[in-house]
Amino acid sequence: MMKFIGVDFGWTSQPSGLCCLELKDGKLQLIDIDRQDHIADIFLWIDEIVKPEEPAIIAVDAPTLIPNPTGSRLPDKLSHKYFGKYHAGCYPANQNLAFAERTINFGLELEKRGFMHAPKIEPQKPGRYQIEVFPHPAIVNLFQLEKILKYKKGKIAERRLELIKLHNKIQEILPNISPCLCSSAFTCDVFTTEISNTGKELKAMEDKLDSLICAYVGAYWWFWGTEKNLVLGDENTGYIVVPERIGK
Repeated sequence: MMKFIGVDFGWTSQPSGLCCLELKDGKLQLIDIDRQDHIADIFLWIDEIVKPEEPAIIAVDAPTLIPNPTGSRLPDKLSHKYFGKYHAGCYPANQNLAFAERTINFGLELEKRGFMHAPKIEPQKPGRYQIEVFPHPAIVNLFQLEKILKYKKGKIAERRLELIKLHNKIQEILPNISPCLCSSAFTCDVFTTEISNTGKELKAMEDKLDSLICAYVGAYWWFWGTEKNLVLGDENTGYIVVPERIGK
């Protein structure tokens, strides 16, 4: 059995969303979905979920490889080239930015636990891997959208409506593509609780749903490899794994 961990990483001091999916009987089961404030607590959660030597892929929404002192990484530029028209280009990353030490060190700590970068992968081969992912282009491609769902910025009422759309798309589409998300995932409180009208609770829901998307992208990469995924960049430049557009 293989586990897929999604980390919607807080680049500065914000909390991080965490999700674990596990492939059982051909379906992805939701094992846990959580949110932690501190990096030490993220690793406590990971260490509890994934035992030493247990196979897993950890998909992180953060630049854990940043080779460039200034400017933008190659994957950042490619995200704008391929996904700019969907408003899904990512922020530039370089070593001089405030978040860089935090995100790079997170990747290094994962390496210490045996999770090696996997911009190339043999599909469905168990192992301990880590990859960088980015929810916005993944959501656009998996859900065949013409622009991102704008649940991160704007007025609370507008963000709430966009988050409801994401909520619904996850339930409509992920159980019907391979690897499929088991419908039992939708009995957890992330899906049974009404989406709030408060900014704090919206942010908590956003973090958890993003972490689920990250975990699913990790599963999709492991299951299909380059047959159905794009890799923007490589281990030397930094890279982002993005599912190809469904129905392409």
